[in-house]
Amino acid sequence: MSLYKELKRRNVIRVAIAYLAGAWLLTEVAGTLFPAFGIPDWGVRFVVIVLALGFLPALIISWAYELTPEGLKREKDVVREASITHFTAKRLDGITIGLIVVALAFILADRFWLSPRLAQQLPTPTTVTTDSVQTTEPESTEPQYPPNSIAVLPFVNMSSDPEQEYFSDGISEELLNLLAKIPELRVISRSSSFAFKGEKTDIPTVAKKLNVAHVLEGSVRKAGNQVRITAQLIDARTDTHLWSETYDRELENIFAVQDEISAAIVGALKEHLGLQVEIAPRVIAAANTEAYDAYLVGRAFVNARTPGWQDKAIAAFEKAIRLDENYAPPYAGLAVALSINNPDWNDVRESAYRAAKTSIELDHERAEGHAALGLILMKDAELEGAERSLRRALELAPSLSFAYNLLAIVLREQGRYEESQAVMDQGLLIDPLNPPMSVNMANRLKRLGEHERAEQLLLRLTYLPDPPGMAYTGLARLYWDKGELDKSLHWAKEVALAYYESPGVATSLAWRYEHLGLTGDADYWVADAVAHTPQPEDRLWYKATQFQIRGDLAGISAEINKLRTALGTDIDGLQGRNAAKYAVANIYVENFDVGIDVLESAFDLESLSKLDDLKSLSELESLHFLAYAYQQVGRGDEANVLFTRLH
Repeated sequence: MSLYKELKRRNVIRVAIAYLAGAWLLTEVAGTLFPAFGIPDWGVRFVVIVLALGFLPALIISWAYELTPEGLKREKDVVREASITHFTAKRLDGITIGLIVVALAFILADRFWLSPRLAQQLPTPTTVTTDSVQTTEPESTEPQYPPNSIAVLPFVNMSSDPEQEYFSDGISEELLNLLAKIPELRVISRSSSFAFKGEKTDIPTVAKKLNVAHVLEGSVRKAGNQVRITAQLIDARTDTHLWSETYDRELENIFAVQDEISAAIVGALKEHLGLQVEIAPRVIAAANTEAYDAYLVGRAFVNARTPGWQDKAIAAFEKAIRLDENYAPPYAGLAVALSINNPDWNDVRESAYRAAKTSIELDHERAEGHAALGLILMKDAELEGAERSLRRALELAPSLSFAYNLLAIVLREQGRYEESQAVMDQGLLIDPLNPPMSVNMANRLKRLGEHERAEQLLLRLTYLPDPPGMAYTGLARLYWDKGELDKSLHWAKEVALAYYESPGVATSLAWRYEHLGLTGDADYWVADAVAHTPQPEDRLWYKATQFQIRGDLAGISAEINKLRTALGTDIDGLQGRNAAKYAVANIYVENFDVGIDVLESAFDLESLSKLDDLKSLSELESLHFLAYAYQQVGRGDEANVLFTRLH
């Protein structure tokens, strides 16, 4: 007897089909219901792995054993004439058909009933801005979305390698940037659209949260030199497809296929919305696909901001530049990566500036280069130049929320508060879930005494699939200012859980415990901060601030002496923030002369003419301490002069 006939007689093939049908059903159920019960993503992966591991043992058992009226017996012990495998086969056929029917029924129920109901059970935060965005949900059950609005959701990575996700994200971003160049369209920015990445959120829910009438979604499958891109345009108001297409291309033609997709989308929107657009914007191609690939890797690191992101992003952008020195985008990416929260800014400033200028020279119509230059000029307090660069970036890419946030800060630093607020309002319209802009708006509302609206805006961010830590920090500060200390402590703990190795977060939590009189908890978190802080100046600051809250001047003096012992003669060379921390600690314990000497050395007081000469809030606070020290030692005239210069 042939092997196939024996496999068929022993029902091994039927068992395999029934097992796969059952595994399919279980995977669908797990993928749909696990998120509703708060089970993390690894729960679904665990189910899939267990089912995969069980497949081969199931086949072995079906080969070696046979189901009889007396129970399970070894196949060799069953008399051939007494075998009932033909009855078992019919039963397995019935089970298989039943499993497939149930699986299909579940998929339909999930699509048309279960997922929408689960989505409705999620808390939907309200939308807040000061003037242009509503603070309460509209009473109408039919949302009125701007008809010429669209959100580009992150395309799903269908490649066998999960590491290729940067590529599918990059395709989505490029399409978003292309559509954003069309003046008639309001395109939601990346950070809001990508907030739903990896979530099974239905299109109407996404549209409601982003306030858009259309959604573009799709998938990317990359294998070797081949790429398949599937895209579909959906009318979110009716959840119907307006257009869909699949593109199979070689990777060398990736830029052409992006042009094809954007042109097709524009054509569909022209047909349904009457847009007056003659030609779809074209993507700028790199000379080779390897440079483009390296650029996407670098951009993915910048967007993710995971530990070690900066070095990885810089390396990827530099690789892209080596592969194609005439490709503008990686120069802009390099400038941004060098500029964001870089402790060695003075050392890399020239490199960042040169990269931004090169990006503009190579492609002056690319917005990212102008935005990067605006960031650098802002850091250098060259506010007029920064404003020009950022406004040019927004002319070229109206959905570049990064530039809105920077421009709002630049205008605020110039004292143009109404203009700053208008820019922030506009930024939130195209990027309603942007964390930095939302937090900045909440801070402004808080200063205006509108605490409830600020609270709503910050709570909205906590409902995102991956809530930003700055939302927790903003809520902790908001409730602290309102005197709701228990709520403040709750959100401070959330920050600590999200950034458990951050000394700044740990000390923030510690100081809240101190104010509540919970000194044991405060000691724990200060010790945690010190353990993760290599710089002795920072360790002094964390301990000194804790002791200052307690009124323990002896404790501060002891920490100052520890720092002097640790640094020796190097203590006279402290600069910048470190010098300020050491000086303020001395002022705490009334070592006024030491504090004055250190701060006078750290600042050029003769050239300081106004508040705008300062580049950070910590500098302003340090000079207020200096003015206080002047008053305490009888140098009141100098204190008054300093206050006048600052204000």
